[in-house]
Amino acid sequence: MSFKAFEQDDFVVSADSITAGLWTGNAPTLSAFYTSSTQVASSNGDYYINVFNSESYTDIQFAIAYGDVDGSGSIEYDSLVPGKSPSSTNYGQYRTLVLGDENAEFTFGGVTAPNFYVISVDRNRYKEGLFPGSTTLLLSGSGQTISLTDNSQVVTSVEFNDAGRVFQLVSGSAGTVVDTTSTGGGTNGYSASGSYGLFLPDIATYILNPSALDAAAADGGILLGTVRGDDDDSANAGRLYDSIVGGASFTANSEETITSDFIFVRPRSSEFNYSENPSFISGSTGEVLYSSFINNPTTYVTTVGLYNNASELLAVAKLSTPLPKDFTKEALIRVKLDF
Repeated sequence: MSFKAFEQDDFVVSADSITAGLWTGNAPTLSAFYTSSTQVASSNGDYYINVFNSESYTDIQFAIAYGDVDGSGSIEYDSLVPGKSPSSTNYGQYRTLVLGDENAEFTFGGVTAPNFYVISVDRNRYKEGLFPGSTTLLLSGSGQTISLTDNSQVVTSVEFNDAGRVFQLVSGSAGTVVDTTSTGGGTNGYSASGSYGLFLPDIATYILNPSALDAAAADGGILLGTVRGDDDDSANAGRLYDSIVGGASFTANSEETITSDFIFVRPRSSEFNYSENPSFISGSTGEVLYSSFINNPTTYVTTVGLYNNASELLAVAKLSTPLPKDFTKEALIRVKLDF
């Protein structure tokens, strides 16, 4: 075994972005949506609805929730404590997660709203986050259908908050924005009530603006219906679910950054030409037993071991075939470490 210290230019770091379909089986588009009556009727159904891709109810694709700063839209925990309900809890949780300030308000394209819908992609569907520009979400209501995407492909600078990158949800598909001015909406794909929501790729979450969705078609909305009403905790989440089912198409990709370390091992012509196998050396005299290995040695490189300064083995790389090495040959072996 022979050792050689690496030099600074023997190391190169590379990062590649890998994308894949977001849903089960790496499918990019989800067109069938199911909810479990058992989950909806359970205590956690007061807070969110899980959406599955089949009636087997085994693979959760995403969850839908509704939040309201005043607790409207769901039953209060205690009638003596007004304004405290599952919807106010949802609002507070996402305000802390996204805005990091219990006094902050959600703003959609410059328009502040006291409530929101949430689509939270299940953690098993992705490794790192969602791929900006890949979203196409069809929503249907009152005989109208709108297509939503994010504006990541047209913004000149990326906005950040406590949840990471932030993009606006606008009218369009697959990152291509459609100006809705001609239909009474705003510019840049906004509705008359601001953007349709926020896209947070780093936490795989969509926060939708009810004011924009519940507007008339002339103002860029689809009339999902009023989001108020305190008689059913799952009613508002169910309203968005019905709209997603009506649109029957939700396309998005996941994104993962693979970082690789490339280490270049460079056996020079004068290096690694002799074997340290004990069978080649006399145990009594220390002489080379085979004369051909004295003036014309040949070895075969099969393995590269990476050690730290304490001579501890950290990684092993195997060559596909033994590499012959003698005084007339030099080699360049590239070792790739992915993490």
